[in-house]
Amino acid sequence: MANPIVHFEVNASDATKLAPFYSELFGWHTETMQMGDVTYVLIDTHAGTGINGGIAQPPEGAPRTVTMYAEDPDIQAVLDKAVSLGATVMLPVSELPMVTLALFSDPQGNMIGLVKSAPADDPQPGVSQGSNPAIDWFEILGTDGKALRKFYSDLFGWKFTVVSEGDMDYGHIEAGERGIGGGVGTSPTGAPLTTAYAAVDDLDKYLERAETLGGRKVMGPMNAGEVSFAQFADPQGNVFGLYKSTR
Repeated sequence: MANPIVHFEVNASDATKLAPFYSELFGWHTETMQMGDVTYVLIDTHAGTGINGGIAQPPEGAPRTVTMYAEDPDIQAVLDKAVSLGATVMLPVSELPMVTLALFSDPQGNMIGLVKSAPADDPQPGVSQGSNPAIDWFEILGTDGKALRKFYSDLFGWKFTVVSEGDMDYGHIEAGERGIGGGVGTSPTGAPLTTAYAAVDDLDKYLERAETLGGRKVMGPMNAGEVSFAQFADPQGNVFGLYKSTR
């Protein structure tokens, strides 16, 4: 798909204190990097599939949710287009030692990241082999799912398959050669929410483990057709998703 989601980022006031939670919960490998005054924790899920991520301190005023990063070779052009469609710049295009990135808040308050594509002759390392839970689904929810899907369709060219039943308003996109699939829709609480979903074998097991490690169950488990899902908040308040295929 165009502008694939290729990275997730958990927000934290102290990245090094939050890293052990995800290592113990999912078995993910974390590595702390210091770039000047900025501390960043890289996450390699060792899932063999899906995407990798990181833990970082968010910009002032940013919501405490998981940030999803879309890829493009010219993120300044994408950022300018996002602003023309009603978005607000949270972080201008910034060149860091290992990556060039930017952040914006969409018209319904979700913070989304942009990351510059790596050169074809110098690709970024992907997810290492392993059998840990993979991050292979994302969600972006807001007050008006239809308007939100139009924003991302106009911005990224994403094509949605829409499901609307009763109070549910949801549109999903399939993963392409890069990145992961995801959904954009109306938030059940009316508040904006972005999150990443880990594919697990037992929802109750991981919810209980998250609570044991200092997290808090937010919802679920719930059935939704071919999947069941749940959400928890980690010790620093980020909402994170879990899902299990029922097929």
